[in-house]
Amino acid sequence: MFNSALFRAMGNSAGKLSAFVVICIILLLGVRALTGPKIDAAERQNLLDRFNEVLPAEYYDNDPLADTKLLKDPKILARLGAKEPVTVYRARKGIEPTGAIFQAIAPNGYSGNIYILIGIFPDGQVSGVRVLKHAETPGLGDKIELQKHDWILSFDRRILTPGNQYDWAVKKDGGDFDQFTGATITPRAVVGAVKHALEVVNELGDKLYD
Repeated sequence: MFNSALFRAMGNSAGKLSAFVVICIILLLGVRALTGPKIDAAERQNLLDRFNEVLPAEYYDNDPLADTKLLKDPKILARLGAKEPVTVYRARKGIEPTGAIFQAIAPNGYSGNIYILIGIFPDGQVSGVRVLKHAETPGLGDKIELQKHDWILSFDRRILTPGNQYDWAVKKDGGDFDQFTGATITPRAVVGAVKHALEVVNELGDKLYD
C-alpha cells in the first residue's frame, strides 16, 4: 500500500516535470521564433559591415553572402594558412565581377595566428585588408589594427607581379613595407599572408568568379 502511494506520487511528480520541460521547450522555441530573425539580420549586417571595410559597398550591387565559392584544394588552403575550406565572397556590379573577399591566416605571428580579412579587385589589386583577430603584444604588434595605427592601409591598391615579388616584405628584409619599432615579426607575418593570398588570386584568375 505504501509502495503504491509512493509510485503514484512519483508518477505525479514525473508527469509534472515532463509537462514543465515541454512548456519550457515551447517557450524557448517561441522566443527563438520571435528573436531569431532579428539576431540573424544583425549578424548578417555585421558581416557586411566588415566586408565594406575591405571592399566599399559602392563597388557592388549583388549580395556577396549569397554569391560564394568554396576553396578546398589542400595546396591553396596551406597558402592561406587554413585547415578548413575557405569561403570566398564575390562582389559584382551587374554581371561584372568587382572583387573577392575572404579570410587568410598568418600562422607565424609573434603570439600565434593572426586572422585577416582581405578584399581584392579582379585585376589583382588589394582593395583593403583588416585584422579580425590576433594576440600580438599591446603597444607593439597590435599596430596592425587600424584603430591603433594606419599601417594596415599600406596594402591598399598594391598588386603582386612577377617583377615586384621581393617588394612584398618589410624593409628590414629588403621590401617596401614598414616594420614597427621593437616588433618586426608581426608585420612580417601579415605581409607574408597578404602576399600568399594574392598568389592564390593570381593563380585562380577568372575561375574565382565562375
